[in-house]
Parts: sequence; C-alpha cells; structure tokens
Amino acid sequence: MKLTLGFSPCPNDTFIFDALVNHKIDTEGLHFNVQLEDVQTLNEFALHGKLDFTKISYGVMPLVLNDYIVMNSGGALGKGVGPLLITKSIEGGQWTGEDKTIAIPGENTTAHLLFSLAYPDAKKKIFKIFNEIEDAVLSEEVNAGVIIHENRFTYHLKGLHKIADLGAYWEQLLNIPIPLGGIIAKRSLDKKLIRQVETLIRKSVLYAFQNHHEELAEYVKQHAQEMSEDVMRQHINLYVNNYSIALEEDGKKAVLKLIEVYQEQHPESKLSEQTIFID
Repeated sequence: MKLTLGFSPCPNDTFIFDALVNHKIDTEGLHFNVQLEDVQTLNEFALHGKLDFTKISYGVMPLVLNDYIVMNSGGALGKGVGPLLITKSIEGGQWTGEDKTIAIPGENTTAHLLFSLAYPDAKKKIFKIFNEIEDAVLSEEVNAGVIIHENRFTYHLKGLHKIADLGAYWEQLLNIPIPLGGIIAKRSLDKKLIRQVETLIRKSVLYAFQNHHEELAEYVKQHAQEMSEDVMRQHINLYVNNYSIALEEDGKKAVLKLIEVYQEQHPESKLSEQTIFID
C-alpha cells in the first residue's frame, strides 16, 4: 500500500523518518511517497489536505482539525527548544516591537503564535521562509526576526543579537513543554492504518536512537545542505527526545494549551470539536 508522507529536510525529521522511508525497519507492506518541504509549505499542504501523513507546525493545527488528527509519535516538543527573536543591533530600554518590522517564519506557525503571545503589540510582520530571515535582518529589510531550526545555533556567528527566547517565555508563563511540530494523519484514513503508521514511526525513532546516534545516517547528511555535522548533531539533540517517541500526557497538555492560546488570539475563529489525538 502506498501513502503520502511529508516532513522537512531538517536533521531532526530525517533522523526520525530515515528508518521508516528507507525500509531499515519492517514497514509491514506500507510504502511512502515522501515530500521534503519547509514547514510553512507543509502547513499549506495540510490546509489543502494534500498528504495522508505530514509534519506540521502546531501553530496551524487549529485550522486543520476537521481533516487531520494528531499522532503520538514523530513530533518535536520540549524545553529550551523554542524560537529566538534576534536583531542586528541591540537598543536600550524594553523592546516591545510596537513600531518595528519583524520577519516571521510563516503565518500559521508555532513561532508566530509564540511571538504574538510575547509581543501582542507588534503588528508589522513579514512572513518568510525560515532560512531567509537572518539575511533580512542583516540587510535591515526588517528590524528583527524570529529564527528556528539550525539558525539558533549560528546566528551569533553573523554578528546578530538575541532579543528574547520565545520558548523560554512560554515555559516561564505556563510551565509546560513547547509544542513546535507534530505529525498528523488524515481522518478519512482507517483508524487501524493510522495506528499502524504511528507504531512504525515510533519504531523508526527508536531505531535512530539505537543505531545512529553516534554515526549520523547518510540520509540525514544528504539533506542537511551545507550544515556541519556538529550543527546537525545539535539540531537532533535539541529537537528529538522522548516526546518524539510518544507525546504522553504532558505533551498532549501542551498541544491543548497551544490550541487554547490560538483561540484567545483569534476569538473570531470557530474551531472544530473533533477529537484531537488518535486514541
């Protein structure tokens, strides 16, 4: 049976899905047509119901609940893993962003939701692909930018400065993990099939932990572009953890809280009352 699956080329996703899509584990007769895209493109795909299974930013989850359900394995949650707000030059006084232009990695992303939570008065936003944001800040196209993924390890090498850790703000405010990205499945699929794929994703994560933590898989290096192995490892160590194996109760609590925050920020929205997690 062939199914469509989307995830990003970032090391955390290729680390998680390597064993599954390259048949290093028994996939029980399932084959996956993989689409590697940045998270904003994957969010757009989800909004249009394009893929059977896909990685998304949890920021878009409230908008796709009618068509998709959250899976327990393969996602990215944790503490100390959130997006950073950076700028070219540090100014004195408290930064509010009220009169600043800020680059955000996609409109329907967790990064945007966290930024809006921390800086509700900042309204001048430009939405860009995540790897374009540092250059936008450096060229002064924008006053500040929200960075994610590997950029959080390298921004200082370009002379950029951190204004705030948006993930730390979430943690201090709510004392729960940051729900960054999750894996979702089309509700139209058979529940037995969804549970089967969820089990396979969990096996793929465990395989990666057991076999490729010391030596990076070729699949990870192949899609990491010009990233150094050290940065790849930092990326994996930061974003792949026990929550990638299973959300458990505190992970689910974090996702539910994010949806609640979304509703507070978008009171006009009418969210689906569908079950959120696969049981």
